[in-house]
Amino acid sequence: MIVRFKKDGIVRGGSYSIEHGIVSGGEIIPLEDVELLMPCQPSKIICVGLNYVEHARELKMKLPQEPIIFLKPPTAALGPGGEIVYPPSSRQVDYEGELGVVIGKRGKDIPMEEAEGHILGYTCFNDVTARDLQQRDTQWTRAKSFDTFAPFGPWIASIDPCNVDIQTRVNGRTVQKSNTSDLIFSVPELIEFISGIMTLNPGDIIATGTPPGVGQLHKGDLVEVEIEGIGTLKNSVV
Repeated sequence: MIVRFKKDGIVRGGSYSIEHGIVSGGEIIPLEDVELLMPCQPSKIICVGLNYVEHARELKMKLPQEPIIFLKPPTAALGPGGEIVYPPSSRQVDYEGELGVVIGKRGKDIPMEEAEGHILGYTCFNDVTARDLQQRDTQWTRAKSFDTFAPFGPWIASIDPCNVDIQTRVNGRTVQKSNTSDLIFSVPELIEFISGIMTLNPGDIIATGTPPGVGQLHKGDLVEVEIEGIGTLKNSVV
């Protein structure tokens, strides 16, 4: 697993395993001795809407014929353990737990068959949304783009994304529970579609959509996104 962290005021990179902790520059460092940072620095964050079959049924919406995408700015990015800031202009901020794909190799017009060669790995992602502003506006930019509205981490892992469990918890209570086998558009399909529109750069993130059970966050909440084979992303709300 690929990590970025800060120790003694210095930002470093390395790998993490449950057995050995963090390995960086030949040094083995306990996880509790570092501050975990965003595991990459994306030039853009591409999110996919309505990409779980059961979520579409929950909303009583037809399955999309092609991916529905939107962007979050890199200034929305937040690392593990960071605080999601409730904006004063919103009265309803929602969680959306998602699988994040981290790009490792620059590409444009990438065919599905070559998509895997452009993937660095996978991470947990929370597509935080000001739902009341999303419903008020004719497009989603404002609702999705506040600073701290794109938490991801805690690291980048190598997994098979086709059949992994994903769940979201708020204050320890499970509010979303699904599996990526319910995705409408697979990771290779998303990469082919998105790279046909824009160049994907190393470190860019594709958030693959959220399962059913989206709901509201409140100040003081602890929200966790856990994905099988990756780990758990934890953030508090202030």
